[in-house]
Amino acid sequence: MSPTFTNPSGVHAPLGLYSHTVSVPEGTELLFISGQLGVRPDGSTPSSIEEQADQVFSNIVALLRAHDLKPTDLIKLTTFMVAGQDGNAVRTARLKHLGSHRPASTAVFVSQLVDPAWFVEVEAIASKRRAVAGADAA
Repeated sequence: MSPTFTNPSGVHAPLGLYSHTVSVPEGTELLFISGQLGVRPDGSTPSSIEEQADQVFSNIVALLRAHDLKPTDLIKLTTFMVAGQDGNAVRTARLKHLGSHRPASTAVFVSQLVDPAWFVEVEAIASKRRAVAGADAA
């Protein structure tokens, strides 16, 4: 059984790329992904919010793949953007890498990240079903 993404009645429809709730079934392993920045594998940081946002989601997808997961396994995203930067650039990158998937999400503007060269940071939680012992034996 997979996580269930819902938008219950009695609450407004989502105002962005998210679901109001995610229910994770018993027997599910969670993967916590530290805040990802727009830093390339070579350690360089692009100068634009567009390039940084694209790199952030590229990094998240690469980390998911390292654990045999896909973007659709994401259940929660928390996005921090520097105030004054283009939030639509982050949305565009998110759509490029996550498509129509809508995990539970929070997005906030902050005055600055740890390094002033960084404009966006996204942390994530993903889930996958644990393998059942002996499930392949039959």
